[in-house]
Amino acid sequence: MNSDSDLSIAGDILEVQHLLQPARSHPSTVAGFVGLARSIAADRDRWAPLVRYDTTTRWYHRLHSGPGYEVWLLSWAPGQGSGRHDHGPSSGVLTLLEGELTEHTARGAQALGAGAQRVFAPGYVHEVVNDSLGPAVSLHIYFPGLTDMPMHTARCARVAEDVVRA
Repeated sequence: MNSDSDLSIAGDILEVQHLLQPARSHPSTVAGFVGLARSIAADRDRWAPLVRYDTTTRWYHRLHSGPGYEVWLLSWAPGQGSGRHDHGPSSGVLTLLEGELTEHTARGAQALGAGAQRVFAPGYVHEVVNDSLGPAVSLHIYFPGLTDMPMHTARCARVAEDVVRA
């Protein structure tokens, strides 16, 4: 049996530059977008100074964009909610940066604390609400960028989600 390591058997990867993949400057997979959201969440100095709270309406700010995607920062005062909606043709990643939010879907309500993430595909119907007594901040990545956010009545949402489950 050869005592050389697998690396020696395979050769030195640094000597075959044409096999090295270039580092991606923008994500192109769901895992890549989740990783981007986590890296932005960890960089509090990047997003925290931008946050504003408005008790009359939800505040939002486009933090970043890349080829085919957008990153949005949202703040939620107590009692504010999104209304029942989907994201049209966009998929996305929701990451809670601070506070608590509740996500309502046809399957019920799910409390989200800081660090929680949700990944969703086109047609995913939900409502996000700040049911807590304190403010919250969330990060949303949409790919492709958000162009449509159809609102749903409770009845329409149940029918749409029943179709998705069937």
